[in-house]
Amino acid sequence: MAALSFSYVAMDSAGARRTGVIEAETKEAALVRLESEGRFVLEINEAKASAAAAAGAATFGSRKAPSRQELALFTRRLADLSQAGLPLDRVLQVVAEQSESIVLKEVSEQTLEDVRAGMQVSQALAKHPKYFNEVFTQTLRAGEASGQFPEVAGRLADFQEKEVARRSQITSALVYPAILASTAVFVVLFLLLFVVPKLSGVFKDLGNNLPVTTKMLLSSTDFITQNWVLMLVLIVGTTVGIKGWLATPGGAFLRDKFLLKAPLIGPVVLKATISRFARVLGTLVYGGVPILEALDIAGLSAGNRVFHTSAQKVSEEVREGRPIAESMRDTGVFPPVLTHMVAIGEETGDLPRMLGRVSDSLDFEVDTGMRRLVSLVEPVIVLTMGTFVGFVVLSVLLPIFQAQETVK
Repeated sequence: MAALSFSYVAMDSAGARRTGVIEAETKEAALVRLESEGRFVLEINEAKASAAAAAGAATFGSRKAPSRQELALFTRRLADLSQAGLPLDRVLQVVAEQSESIVLKEVSEQTLEDVRAGMQVSQALAKHPKYFNEVFTQTLRAGEASGQFPEVAGRLADFQEKEVARRSQITSALVYPAILASTAVFVVLFLLLFVVPKLSGVFKDLGNNLPVTTKMLLSSTDFITQNWVLMLVLIVGTTVGIKGWLATPGGAFLRDKFLLKAPLIGPVVLKATISRFARVLGTLVYGGVPILEALDIAGLSAGNRVFHTSAQKVSEEVREGRPIAESMRDTGVFPPVLTHMVAIGEETGDLPRMLGRVSDSLDFEVDTGMRRLVSLVEPVIVLTMGTFVGFVVLSVLLPIFQAQETVK
């Protein structure tokens, strides 16, 4: 069920009147969430998009979505200009003028109109969840409430830039192995579908006295050429079935659990997930987001359902009064490097900085692990392709040598 937007008026724990927009599947779910945050709801209604907003959404949807790099640049400009002391309406106007992305330019202009109409920047940007996720809007909202909008925006920009750099490193590391693997698959298919079938007639004329390797190659080629339609249907059907199963909560949870424990790649995935969780949590806490809400959002943003479930358990125990580090340690999912630093952060009152240190340290380990993994994968692909090509060449040459020996 798609999430809906609800505008609300509520009283916070200090008795201050608050207004805002919240995303939830139902009105009841929105109420439960607001009450869990310690807010007494006075009024809540489903937010109805105006005709102009609907038209704008249609326009945004029909154009190329901004890249992560463009979003990071948008946030950096927002932070730098607000830190320079410009009022937010002026900041948004300058950002709109400087934006190279048509979509972000129009979003900035619409946000500017909303801000001039009395809406907060975070609420205005929350109307575009396709581009600005909950981590972004909730952090900005907390920064606005605490009067630290420029600092929080700068922290968000740092976070987004690190994410862009990490994805760029992973993409660059995987380009060569992907090209190598694609070439290997192409060579194998070319040999099996075009080269070997042309030689099969010659081999069959030699009779049944063929080497075992040649018989295996001919049988494999005959099976593929005669049943390629069935094989294609099976491959497509299996792929669709697996994707459908992974789309279910149970399938997705098992996939994420497997990725964390998979040989070779598992440790890298685990460290990358922990790093993202720690960085998101640190960004949210630094922005002033309540710790319970920050844990839920960080768990969701980690991109792994095992961590999301564990973060929810930690949030429940912290709500009951337990320290964060102890709750994390009891789940058995969060590593000691994170729980110890969280404990120090709780003791010193500087949790965001401790989480940032953990994330920076793990980022270095992930980079090192990726380089080692790529350096291992490349020779494996080359060796596998060379072995198969050698098998084909051997299967082709052995009957020829055998025929020559027979003639002699």
